[in-house]
Amino acid sequence: MVSRVIPVEVFDLVIFGATGDLARRKILPGLYRRFLSGQITGESRIIGAARSEMDRAGFRELVAKAIAEFVAKDRQDPAVIAEFLDRLDYVSIDASKGEDGWHQLKEMMRPDVVRAFYFSVAPALFGELAEKLHSHEIANSDSRIVVEKPFGRDLGSARALNTVLASHFEERQIYRIDHYLGKETVQNLMAVRFANILFEPLWNSQFIDHVQITVAETVGVEGRGSYYDKSGAMRDMVQNHLMQLLCLIAMEPPYHFDPNAVRDEKLKVIRALQPVPAEDIVRGQYLPFKGAPGYLEDSENPESRTESYIALKVHIANWRWKGTPFYLRTGKKLRARASEIAITFKEPPHSIFDDAAGWRENVLVIRLQPDEGMNLTVMIKEPGPGGMRLMQVPLDMSFADALGPEVSDIPDAYERLIMDVIRGNQTLFMRGDEVEAAWAWTDPIIEGWESRGDRPRGYDQGSSGPEDALMLMHRDGRRWREIKE
Repeated sequence: MVSRVIPVEVFDLVIFGATGDLARRKILPGLYRRFLSGQITGESRIIGAARSEMDRAGFRELVAKAIAEFVAKDRQDPAVIAEFLDRLDYVSIDASKGEDGWHQLKEMMRPDVVRAFYFSVAPALFGELAEKLHSHEIANSDSRIVVEKPFGRDLGSARALNTVLASHFEERQIYRIDHYLGKETVQNLMAVRFANILFEPLWNSQFIDHVQITVAETVGVEGRGSYYDKSGAMRDMVQNHLMQLLCLIAMEPPYHFDPNAVRDEKLKVIRALQPVPAEDIVRGQYLPFKGAPGYLEDSENPESRTESYIALKVHIANWRWKGTPFYLRTGKKLRARASEIAITFKEPPHSIFDDAAGWRENVLVIRLQPDEGMNLTVMIKEPGPGGMRLMQVPLDMSFADALGPEVSDIPDAYERLIMDVIRGNQTLFMRGDEVEAAWAWTDPIIEGWESRGDRPRGYDQGSSGPEDALMLMHRDGRRWREIKE
């Protein structure tokens, strides 16, 4: 099966923070892969902008090293790399100081192509960049800006940031990026639900017992501990990544696969989220282990009450999901790196088999990483004589197996989302009111544990999290799925 590559319009893409880690690891190598695949054509250009004093040749050397390090060796074509590097330019700009570089950047802009500006910088600079692009008349009425998370740290700061951006750009021009929404499997969740009659009639509290969303990491916060200690797992992961996955699972069918139609339905889910009581929240910090530092050491704050792990039981107050809990968990230094959504269906209303037949639930698992794909477990008769014995077997679809070797050319999340920016398609990006609604639900949860003075529970590195998180489900007669690669 060959994936179709549809070229995008000619563009000028300016990457602010072009010498930073995100640009080097994801954005620039991703743009090279899209160029290699033929999706970037014509006279499109990529312009790096950062504080570093560097000329065009120096920037091209930096990008060449990034491609060598972060692109698979079998996709490094010297001739294509050379052609890609020819499309790069650079301008030295310090967004927080003076006017140097802005006139030069304006001169680089072409009037007849798409203009996009990627803010791969600290959120504190978003407003300054937006103001400078406006005051120097670099951005026009069709320009797009891409802003990275964190988009605020609470409702007040998110509203302030939205206000600043809205004073210079219309909502249709603002692309708030969440790379989880660019994953192939996340989008396939919508296809499975809304392009097949098989699941949607069952997609409600009558047939679904509960839903688990897990994002587990094996790494800690070393190297960014002081930053992470000001956010924690709730702000860093739940408010954005897990919230978006929850919305796609729980939303009503939109009238059309249209940016605002999809985001309208996601917004309804967020606004229907019920407050979460203290007993339905478990927070944790990883402990030291065999010489490896714990969270308190990594964060350089021995009194820290910031969580590196969180699990929540969430309810949605609407007809479709009344009584069906959603269990969310995410954490660092866990047993394996794995992200998945598991939809567990209820038992049949009446079993014609003896209890000894061994019934087990049907589960639809959507794997986001490391091996993207879907898995549906069903019950069948165990082969052989000896009576009716049931066993659980998977109907498994790994994208790499099902789609063949061409699957390697499917763009990763950042590649796909940047191409959507050039196309002007906001479907997979968060809208301003969506961000604010998420913070309106999140803030009281954080304020609650801060006012109570709750301390996170310690958990062992390489485990599945605090013991209290197991009890969160055990008391409901359920259990977490095993965290494994």
